[in-house]
Amino acid sequence: MEEWERFLSPYKQAVDELKVKLKGIRKDYELDSHSSPVEFVTARVKPVQSIIEKASARNIPYDQLREGMYDIAGIRIMCQFVDDIKAIREKISKRGDMTVVEERDYIENTKESGYRSYHMIIEYPVETIDGTAYVLAEIQIRTLAMNFWATIEHTLNYKYSGEYPPEIRQRLQNAAEAAYLLDQEMSEIREEIQEAQKYYTKKRNI
Repeated sequence: MEEWERFLSPYKQAVDELKVKLKGIRKDYELDSHSSPVEFVTARVKPVQSIIEKASARNIPYDQLREGMYDIAGIRIMCQFVDDIKAIREKISKRGDMTVVEERDYIENTKESGYRSYHMIIEYPVETIDGTAYVLAEIQIRTLAMNFWATIEHTLNYKYSGEYPPEIRQRLQNAAEAAYLLDQEMSEIREEIQEAQKYYTKKRNI
């Protein structure tokens, strides 16, 4: 277990730092009195057992985990509107403290299951006592509706190991479409929602 602790140490540091930095995007917008595209940020380091299972399923040798597994460190950014995803993606792409390695658009290219999200794989430098360690991390950007669906699907996937009964599969696809329509409707009244939120915040602070 000590070896795993040593291996995961830079990932844990990366997750802590990235969470603070990406939350900072929200604060920057608020200081400028603009509506932030970032609703909230969560982060995690993949559990050891999950790493072992994924490495086994994908035939990734343990000495190639750093290069072969890009989601040991995971960051999730939630936003209210679909258009916010593009704004966050552009902010991340322009940063000098991380490098975008790959992007996967599961919003334009929705998965068959109905999964929607925007993924960015980045390389992030972590300063350790042994020098700079460059770790890969996956940033997922999604709306609250997309996240609700994905969270439920992830739980069901564990139960059925991806082999859903036909009825469950169909209901998941229906729910994914409903989440998509919800995002579309919210985007149509975005200005009204944001004005109401500003009014509420101002009134609360008086």
